[in-house]
Amino acid sequence: MCGRFAVTTDPARLAARIGAADEIGAANWTPNYNVAPTTAIAAVVACHDQPDDRATRRIRLMRWGLLPTWVKAGADGRPRVKAQLINARAEKLTTSPAFRSAARSQRCLVPMDGYYEWMRRAERPGKTPYYMFGTHGRPLLVAGVWSAWGPGRSDPGAGAPALTAAIVTTDAVGELARVHDRMPLVVAERDWDRWLDPDAPAPADLLAAPPDIGGIGMREVSTLVNKVGNNGPELIAPADRGNQPVGLF
Repeated sequence: MCGRFAVTTDPARLAARIGAADEIGAANWTPNYNVAPTTAIAAVVACHDQPDDRATRRIRLMRWGLLPTWVKAGADGRPRVKAQLINARAEKLTTSPAFRSAARSQRCLVPMDGYYEWMRRAERPGKTPYYMFGTHGRPLLVAGVWSAWGPGRSDPGAGAPALTAAIVTTDAVGELARVHDRMPLVVAERDWDRWLDPDAPAPADLLAAPPDIGGIGMREVSTLVNKVGNNGPELIAPADRGNQPVGLF
């Protein structure tokens, strides 16, 4: 799974690099080294302005935790959900009732510097956190699906709909599988357009292929990341005595 990640790339810089329109703005963005579910995240989408025009890339803020359009609202107007749909399994994406509608035409790319996973080690109490990151100095762009939820989806007079997203995961391979059996589905640059295309079905070959982890590194990091309230570059630094909570050693 993917339950926590880090992202420091400014959306405007990313937009310039990938040829997208930045719809977030600098005032609405700060680096986050400990992104958790329900947090606002950046997502790259491809959308039409008019039905017959060419879909173009945009970067938008979305809440991490997808709300399918069929989720009902309670008396307070809030969605009635029992669990956060933060991850979608690649092998079930196009058939799952929760994700199949979004998989048809509302796919996105979620930029991240890297993501965290935890592994239990016999010689230590608790679980040890690891950080999986892109070794090329650019953010990883991982597959996601998104949805517009709420009255505003069909009635513009009701206000803007809530944009929400889930990250697509696949079986981990190689050294990454030692830490956790799942990982985000990283999409190579050559496949961005195919994945984002709102006029074509989800590419079955991308969902089924073993992930390419050639550009992904891994290191043990501080248990500071265990607490969502902690946030800063020390979370992704290699673990040592200088960045561990007091009392760990």
